[in-house]
Amino acid sequence: MDIPEELRAAAEFHGHLCPGLTIGYRATREGLQRLGSSRSRDEELVCEVENDSCSVDAVQFLAGCTFGKGNLIYRDYGKQVFTFASRQRPGRAVRVSLRADAVPPPGEGEDPSRRREAVMERLLTAPAEELFAISEIDYRPPSEAQIRASLPCDECGEPTMETRLVEKGGRRLCIPCSRMRGK
Repeated sequence: MDIPEELRAAAEFHGHLCPGLTIGYRATREGLQRLGSSRSRDEELVCEVENDSCSVDAVQFLAGCTFGKGNLIYRDYGKQVFTFASRQRPGRAVRVSLRADAVPPPGEGEDPSRRREAVMERLLTAPAEELFAISEIDYRPPSEAQIRASLPCDECGEPTMETRLVEKGGRRLCIPCSRMRGK
């Protein structure tokens, strides 16, 4: 199997080469190409992901979208769906969604290592339209990340972003402390 250099580098970042990373690799390449964008240097590109699987590491590595920069948005929907948007062109985004039939189900008694290789081969060589539903959508990216002051939680004392403190019983509490019984 011929592994593209970019995918090899993403695997180095991720820790191993796997089908999930390969899904993210193909989805990110398609999304960026159709959006007409390249890797984000700062916050100009935004990606909203609907899963927390290996595929998201490919998005971080290839698109430069990260939690730390505030341009990687996570929605816990459990779907291999990726929406790419440019802050320079608001209102337009590319949504890349893995098709249900992109990866055939395993055959009975199929060797897992051979299956893994066959799945990755398909993910690398099949036309994008066979793997993904790709569409342009109307999308307004969130505003750029803002640095907020951190204040101590009145219970645990840990510095907490002021916008995440919860007022409870006249005390400013971090979210975990606010959920503790009897507080």
